[in-house]
Amino acid sequence: MPFDLGPGTAAALAIALLGAAYVRGYSGFGFSAIFIAFAALVTNPLPLIPVVFACEVLMTVFQARGIRGHVDWRRVLWLLLGAAVAVPFSVSVILSVGEDTARITISAIILLMSLVLLTGWTLKTRIGPLGHGGVGVLSGACNSAGIGGLPVAAFMSAQPMEAAVFRATMIVYLTGLDIITLPWLWAGGLVTWDTAIAVVMAFPILGVGIWLGSRQFLSASPSTFKRFAVMLLLALSVLGLLRVLLRM
Repeated sequence: MPFDLGPGTAAALAIALLGAAYVRGYSGFGFSAIFIAFAALVTNPLPLIPVVFACEVLMTVFQARGIRGHVDWRRVLWLLLGAAVAVPFSVSVILSVGEDTARITISAIILLMSLVLLTGWTLKTRIGPLGHGGVGVLSGACNSAGIGGLPVAAFMSAQPMEAAVFRATMIVYLTGLDIITLPWLWAGGLVTWDTAIAVVMAFPILGVGIWLGSRQFLSASPSTFKRFAVMLLLALSVLGLLRVLLRM
């Protein structure tokens, strides 16, 4: 098994991978945050972060046909420009100060965002390129801990946006973000042969999870989708905080 995982741990991670892929198929985000938060309960999650990012890219291949007509490309571009500025710094920080310190700070920020969104707050003015670039910087700073999609999801949940556009834009943005981040993780020594083996083993599980989640999305109403997105943000932030606290 890659990363010297025992059979029981590998089986538990496979189940978590399936559940996280289902959520990604339905909502367009949450895959990395869910899987890494669970992985941290049973093993050291840091070597698994490059695996998760590679899986994110693979899942976009499964979803490309169904989303390409709904992507807000201008929004994606500005978000990625901001993220590209922050990712190198983010990776160097997490390799030096540790994942727990970064994750507890980020999870607390996302928890606050989620609680604000639950009140029904929305952005009243149109957000321009600089605003999206700024959110991209925050997202890039979060991504080395595997939760770079959460600030963007919170930001877009506060704006009037069709569910299909939200989902497609998140999928494409996260793919670009992970492609930007992976070379920096490789430079930091986190990408190994075990990474490639784990991605190959994950491939069929990803396909099943994406298929199931995508089918569920097609039957969801816009109000149901947005409520799910906000509740998922809240749950992921709480899970991230609990994981760190339990390890202390």
